[in-house]
Amino acid sequence: MSKFFNTSNRLSALGNFGTDPGSLSADIYIPKNFPKNGPLVVVLHGSTQSAESYDLGSGWSTLADECGIALLFPGQRLANSLIGSFNWFETGDSQRDGGEPLSIRHMIKQVVDDHDIDPARIFITGMSSGGAMTSVMLATYPEVFAGGAIIAGLPYGTANNMMEAIIRMHGFGSPSDKQLDALVRGASEFSGPWPTISVWHGGIDETVDNINANSIVGQWQKIHKVEGPPTRVETVDDYPREVWCDAGGRVVIEQYIIGDMGHGTPISADGDEGLGEAGKYMLEVGISSTRHIADFWGLTGTREANGAKPKTAA
Repeated sequence: MSKFFNTSNRLSALGNFGTDPGSLSADIYIPKNFPKNGPLVVVLHGSTQSAESYDLGSGWSTLADECGIALLFPGQRLANSLIGSFNWFETGDSQRDGGEPLSIRHMIKQVVDDHDIDPARIFITGMSSGGAMTSVMLATYPEVFAGGAIIAGLPYGTANNMMEAIIRMHGFGSPSDKQLDALVRGASEFSGPWPTISVWHGGIDETVDNINANSIVGQWQKIHKVEGPPTRVETVDDYPREVWCDAGGRVVIEQYIIGDMGHGTPISADGDEGLGEAGKYMLEVGISSTRHIADFWGLTGTREANGAKPKTAA
């Protein structure tokens, strides 16, 4: 067993969940205080991580206990990727109704059916390859999600093979915003309302250049009809938060660029509201992306929900 997949965790395996064309694993965490018709957050780990290690670092299950949130952790298998990376750039794993996206879709349906999840409050987040796969899921199954959060990730459809993926990760050759918009619109027959988007990236990320964060924002701006500069810029925990609001004043896109942070998930482990544990790619920078993403989605009770409700049930 790889050191990346050691298990000393709070998660439990999800048994059968329909067909699994992507050959993924699945773990869940359902807190004792989870209410009927409560929300679900799907959490995707990064390369060299596991569901358990990402939960430990990010603190999602701790927040789930606090706020009554069900969690689903799809996991990559080493047989599919020697570094445990989701295959977001492979044609067979980046389209609707096939490969890894369909496996994750079937997991979601199983958890919704088993635990009385509110189908209008399903969200997804991920870091690095998990962030790029979050982009895939938001594009290919937009009707499922009220919102998504992409951490150190890449836009949907920016690469179709390993070589292109490496080039895009280093910030070169990304399609135009117009092309990226068309890729999302062509990934399904959905016409809206679209998931809200939260983007997080390190300002000095040398693994996935932060130009990809701007490309993710650009990919979703036209879809949400919020092209141009941000509606406003505010300071949250000493970091800038850019927000784009729709015509009704609802925040549909937010972006955090964490200045001196490299490649990883921003955490804040100290204090009464601390979450997670610092480690490789889990970076203590004094702001908890986990808590603020949950705030953005209206799951913590401290901020009005910003998420659009999907049209169809899971």
